[in-house]
Amino acid sequence: MVKAHSLLYAIYICLIVSIICGALLYFSNLYNQLNLYYNLQEELYIQNQSVVNFALGNKTVPSEIEKDENSGIEGSYETKNHGLLALILAKSYIGNDTVASVHFVGTHTTDNTAIYLSNLSKSLFYSGKVKLIGNNQLPSTFIETSYINNSLNQLVAEGKRSLSEPQLPIINPNFQKIFKGISSEKIKLSDVERPMDSLYYNSFFNPTKEIQVKSNLANIIFKGNFILRSEDSIRVKKNTVLEDVILIAPKITFEEGFKGTVQAFATKEIEIEQKVTLNYPSVICLYNETPEVSKIKIKKESQITGAVILFGSSIEMIDKNSIEIDEDSLVIGDLYCTGKLMLKSNVYGSVYTNRFFLKTTSSSYDNMISDIEINTNKRPDYFISIPLFNTQKTAYGVIKKVL
Repeated sequence: MVKAHSLLYAIYICLIVSIICGALLYFSNLYNQLNLYYNLQEELYIQNQSVVNFALGNKTVPSEIEKDENSGIEGSYETKNHGLLALILAKSYIGNDTVASVHFVGTHTTDNTAIYLSNLSKSLFYSGKVKLIGNNQLPSTFIETSYINNSLNQLVAEGKRSLSEPQLPIINPNFQKIFKGISSEKIKLSDVERPMDSLYYNSFFNPTKEIQVKSNLANIIFKGNFILRSEDSIRVKKNTVLEDVILIAPKITFEEGFKGTVQAFATKEIEIEQKVTLNYPSVICLYNETPEVSKIKIKKESQITGAVILFGSSIEMIDKNSIEIDEDSLVIGDLYCTGKLMLKSNVYGSVYTNRFFLKTTSSSYDNMISDIEINTNKRPDYFISIPLFNTQKTAYGVIKKVL
């Protein structure tokens, strides 16, 4: 005879077993659903990367992409410019699930030019230890020695030498278009949505937002699709965070210690104080077509990865337009100057200028370089140059993923 409490225990055990079995079935079903979701997301990401590769192979020319019949995933892309950089905006989608990405892209350079010095005056002179790795186009194929101090002169030059033309290679017309206006949506700073307290963000899938800012840009974060403009000047304080934004003003200054990624466009002056780091891909660009003086000044221990450009001035105005780069700084990329250039730091890339000059405590010298290295081989393998010249487009690559 079975006791009553034994029967009750059996019911409890059956109930517990049924709850455990139900939970196992529930978690099994949930796991299968999650597995299906993550597999779909993985396929969407793979398809999205395929869309990007297709766009690069198609030289960013818009084109329809066939639907993947096996997975049912569709893909599309569009291209647009952000300053001097091109963007690919790629999407892959099925039903209500979408994966999107945005990449800065450009063409791989085959430019092995170390120095292009236009053939306007005398030959190139050097003093101290100078290393030139790459092809050189100069007023004379002979680089002359000059003794301006008591140090040992040593020249290491690897690459072809040839005679240059009286003018620099013509710069890409898109550079001038930037200063004539960029399509944007003008908006007040107070109307910009902020995901966080001091963070302003705008996706590259949205229209470009242009904001009038005060002279001092301090203790604020801008990331993404912004133009920050001032009719007078912009001074970027070191506690400011700028990521992939465009700055436009007659005069732009970066405070000592600032770090960020920007495209800066000015018409009178750009000053980069000591220990400033402008990450890849950054552009420092000054355009001056007036008789007024213009200048880019890069002080000690600063590093720019991208391009430094001064253009617009005529040959008659060379002396009124200049770039000066102090000791212990570094430019990784390209340097283009239609004025005169005082270069006291290394360049891992190419230098184009109408004239070099060197100032010492006692004198000034034309077409003189001293104690520097210009080396195209030290440009990083991942580096894709800012499109200085409107050359034939060949192989495209990704500069940076921004979404």
